[in-house]
Amino acid sequence: MATVLLRETPLKRERAQDSDGKSGPDASNTSINSIPPLGAVVQGKQFWWQKSKVDLDATATQPSVFDDPETAERYYPPPTWENVHRFDPLARWTWREEKKLLRKIDFRIMTWACIMFMALELDRANIHQALTDNFLGDLGMHTNDYNLGNTVFKLSFLCAELPSQLVSKWMGPDRWIPAQMSLWSIVACCQFWLSGRRSFLVCRALLGLLQGGFIPDGLLTLVIGLMSFLLMPAGPCQTASWFRGKNGWFTPREETIIVNRVLRDDPSKSDMHNREPITWKLLWQSLKDYDLWPLYLLGLTFQIPMVPPGQYLTLSLRALGFDTFQSNLLAMPHTILHTHPIQVGWNSRNSNAVRSRTVSAACYNMFVQTSGIIASNIYRKDDAPLYRRGNRQLLAILCMNIVLYFLVKAYYVWRNNQKAKKWNAMTEEERLNYLSTTKDKGNKRLDFRFQH
Repeated sequence: MATVLLRETPLKRERAQDSDGKSGPDASNTSINSIPPLGAVVQGKQFWWQKSKVDLDATATQPSVFDDPETAERYYPPPTWENVHRFDPLARWTWREEKKLLRKIDFRIMTWACIMFMALELDRANIHQALTDNFLGDLGMHTNDYNLGNTVFKLSFLCAELPSQLVSKWMGPDRWIPAQMSLWSIVACCQFWLSGRRSFLVCRALLGLLQGGFIPDGLLTLVIGLMSFLLMPAGPCQTASWFRGKNGWFTPREETIIVNRVLRDDPSKSDMHNREPITWKLLWQSLKDYDLWPLYLLGLTFQIPMVPPGQYLTLSLRALGFDTFQSNLLAMPHTILHTHPIQVGWNSRNSNAVRSRTVSAACYNMFVQTSGIIASNIYRKDDAPLYRRGNRQLLAILCMNIVLYFLVKAYYVWRNNQKAKKWNAMTEEERLNYLSTTKDKGNKRLDFRFQH
């Protein structure tokens, strides 16, 4: 896409000076010759182990809709967006700056995110590990009670998932997630006083309600939750605090690179403020997005075949003669490889809008929790110890899943062909007019293509 003169928009005229006293570029004072050049379009690597061959001091800024006056005004972030003061369509940076900043983000943000998700898995694993040390016998329960506990937890989680996501969008994840972690960690610590079936079920229900929208617990998570209040910033331009430093984590230059890199990659990221709530109208629009229903269906079925063997793995190992420590150790490889994170990313990518992404993430996880409810009741006490009936059911669902994945791929290929046919039939002028006037949003836009 050629770089051309950006015409002045109302937003440009209204932009206030940013925090370091410098205002953004004024298109009325910018000539065609003064617009800095963009970087060469990057060709994706064919294999993950390949090294990218780029000049680190060359311009890294990639072409986007903001480089064309016919589309720039359509995609400009609203004045209410929390990072708008760092948005600058004329901003340019080098690959060296970008790679250095990415390493900084990995250290400052991704490291703590990994720690929080490590805590997330504690609850997923600890009840299974408790089985190896006569957990059911100590509480006077049998495997059907264990199934019921898992069902209650997942049902409570399912009910809390969407409300939790909406609350998070309203008050900000930097406030809500640490609060969640701290609250359910207190409940998790109270498991010390479990005395029987009733207290077990009540505790599982409370944990599910408090964990909806995220998942971790254990005493360690309480510490992580409290630390998250201090370590989770609201956004790249809001990192300054008494704990993170009065100047924050990023310089004004780094904030500019982050904001413009994100919006050049996905202009829809500025559609909503990070404290802007989802309205009932937007909620309904997101729920009726039929193009995401195939992914919800996969979320309902894809992990059913592996959940029952996983939930009963430690019990099976104990029955084979392994001691508590050996059983826990042998159960670890089972949790290493999973397809679930890939499908979460797939769902997010095909949402293509902040509004629908918030709701679709909750909906997808609700279907996943529903699948857990189904899976938790396939192995029954009257089918023990070989669970022949349950295994036949799991095998049938596994075969169905294989067919479903092919059908979902075929659906997205068909939808992309539909969009491409309409898009390719337009002239260049018709496309520009569509981009500037269309009311299509998110994945309904003709220039969007579904991942499959």
